[in-house]
Amino acid sequence: MDKPSFIPYNRLQFDEEKMTQRSYEFYQNLNLRRSVRDFSNQDVPKEVIEKIIMTAASAPSGAHKQPWTFCAVSNPFIKSEIKKAAEKEEYESYHNRMSDEWLDALKPIGTNWEKPFLEIAPWLIIVFKKAYDLDENGSRQKNYYVNESVGIACGFLISAIHQAGLVTLTHTPSPMNFLQKILDRPENERPYLVLPVGYPSEDAKVPDFERKGAEEVIRWY
Repeated sequence: MDKPSFIPYNRLQFDEEKMTQRSYEFYQNLNLRRSVRDFSNQDVPKEVIEKIIMTAASAPSGAHKQPWTFCAVSNPFIKSEIKKAAEKEEYESYHNRMSDEWLDALKPIGTNWEKPFLEIAPWLIIVFKKAYDLDENGSRQKNYYVNESVGIACGFLISAIHQAGLVTLTHTPSPMNFLQKILDRPENERPYLVLPVGYPSEDAKVPDFERKGAEEVIRWY
């Protein structure tokens, strides 16, 4: 195996005051993020979606395997097919699969099996995880920490969407195998997450939730 090459790392450099300010401003910005279910159909430029996705693709991954594919869908017919298939699974989940405890937990949010945002939002980003890669001869190449790597990339993706002034919602119909079929993805790719992306509708509302404070989520040692 060839020895990997290394380059100097040029970090961003700030004094303590500037570092504190930037960390606070970034927190304040991301703390405004909310999961939005009411979308406008206003178009979002393709180049914006591309940069958002490439931000996600800059995430760290196990052994630098980058085990992800991001499918950006704006085609109305494909979005309609995804909505029909997703709602079929969601109907079954809400009526037969979910426990009463789960349904009670969802009541404050007001969700149900209907997912109109899958057609209304101008873009759907469907994230696929690569369970393994294939070399030029078709032989399997192992990927490492796939779920963890793709999860981190999705965090980058959601942050980038918010940073661009857009909104999204994490959608995980179960099972999601229909996405592999509709988008004609290869066997080594498995659907991981659906993110509708766009502007909020003019009358969009979100639950008035409070996030846990520092004293609840941090333990200092």
